[in-house]
Amino acid sequence: MFAASALRMLGHPPLVVDLRATKKDSDHVIAVFQINKCWGAISKTNHAVLRYREPIYRDWRELVMSFFHEYFLNNGRKTLREYSNPIDLSRFDKRDWTTSEKNLFFIPAALDRARHHKILTPAQLKTLRRADPIEIAAGKLTN
Repeated sequence: MFAASALRMLGHPPLVVDLRATKKDSDHVIAVFQINKCWGAISKTNHAVLRYREPIYRDWRELVMSFFHEYFLNNGRKTLREYSNPIDLSRFDKRDWTTSEKNLFFIPAALDRARHHKILTPAQLKTLRRADPIEIAAGKLTN
């Protein structure tokens, strides 16, 4: 939400996309923005490879898919399964989402209710390769 707020200060709408994972992994939210009709994203994570995407992607799905190969568990299983349509957080302006000291659970609730799109077909799920040891080691790089 901080990234969405910062993007708003730069003139972009405060848009976020929910990335859903398998039950054994955590969902993630990215702040998305558009420059010259191409999409980019900012993400808060301690993992080095999931942070930022340049605004070079034609649509939301293409942008989300850029996260797919780095979204895995320590055993190498890839876990990203769905993504939402972008949610414009300005719809929560009356609830002071940027400055309120109150609980903001209404935002994750809205993300959960948003329309989500499956990334993989059942046939694709069966053929997924696990991340190899080098990818797993790179995925553990944090700051």
